[in-house]
Amino acid sequence: MTPVQQQGLPRWSKWLIYLAIAGGVFALVWSQLPRNPYSTDLARIGQGQPALVLAYDIRSMGGMEVMAMMDDLRGEYAERIAFLVAPLGAPHGHVFGQSHGAVNGTVVLFSATGATVNMVHQPANTAELQTALEGLLAQPRQQQ
Repeated sequence: MTPVQQQGLPRWSKWLIYLAIAGGVFALVWSQLPRNPYSTDLARIGQGQPALVLAYDIRSMGGMEVMAMMDDLRGEYAERIAFLVAPLGAPHGHVFGQSHGAVNGTVVLFSATGATVNMVHQPANTAELQTALEGLLAQPRQQQ
């Protein structure tokens, strides 16, 4: 009697491939989870700290691109500026958008007292957003 030869890969290598695929899928899903979500508490505007508010619509990429720019700058400015978002699909975000003329991707900068300092409609790059933040911080202390 001659032994039957297996065709294809050995069983252990198939399991190794399955585990690698499952690990890859898990890593992809994990990478898409939000890192540090932004607060939607717009009541923080005017509470003693300058604030940046991004108006965004989750169904459109413009606001998400600006949020990626915010991610790049958040670590450097988070202690001095409150980073907030106004989801235009939520009632309070819709009211914010209408009262400030903000559309998806608009960044509105507020002084520490809640006065509107600047508005940037869809910044072109992180440098433009950083310039706006520096301008906000350069406001005289009594206005902040």
